[in-house]
Amino acid sequence: MKNLIVGNWKMNPNSQKESKEIFDAIREGVRELNLEVVICPPFVYLSELKDLSLGAQNVFYEEKGAFTGEISAEMLKDLKVEYVIIGHSERRKYFAETDEIINKKIKTALKTGLKVIFCIGETAEQRDAGKKNEVLENQIKNGLQGIDEMENINIAYEPVWAIGTGNNCEVDETKESIEFIKKFIPESVRVLYGGSVKSENSADYIKNAEANGLLVGGASLNAEEFIKIVKSAE
Repeated sequence: MKNLIVGNWKMNPNSQKESKEIFDAIREGVRELNLEVVICPPFVYLSELKDLSLGAQNVFYEEKGAFTGEISAEMLKDLKVEYVIIGHSERRKYFAETDEIINKKIKTALKTGLKVIFCIGETAEQRDAGKKNEVLENQIKNGLQGIDEMENINIAYEPVWAIGTGNNCEVDETKESIEFIKKFIPESVRVLYGGSVKSENSADYIKNAEANGLLVGGASLNAEEFIKIVKSAE
């Protein structure tokens, strides 16, 4: 399987012009590489970005209706979106998304033909209490409950304490977590690492932690840096 490198722009940048400049630079820099690259910009930029795989940062679980501010899976498909991030720790923390909500979103996305990047990970408190594996197992089982077809599922292991902190997870610990996660999923499911990924450490997560790809946050907004990360994973 090809490695999957995902850029999650979160609520950045502040203009359509800047988003296109970053996107176009990345597209040109990764064009000839033998892996899969996906950019997940804010919803408002999706229709303007072309010729590279696109992902959304969120989706609602209902097909349509009176749900002010929400975006449906069918709307994303209409914009030629291929992937959607579901279960990100920021959605869990700031928008109170539960495993039940995440499960409903995953089912809706799969039903519509979207590929899912399903995020899981423990907080610093859970890790320090020795509950990391328990948390990961529960998130996997609850998030994927009732889902038998896994070919369009990708799992992103993102320890919450590593996201946006510069305090990335050590390679050995990441490898242990990835090996644990793989006990609960088919061999064909890709497991990515995310959490303060940069070009200086990205290759280690692929080669030594045996991740099948990366979910990159802030570094994906710097085209030159993100292209280095992508190339390191080829």
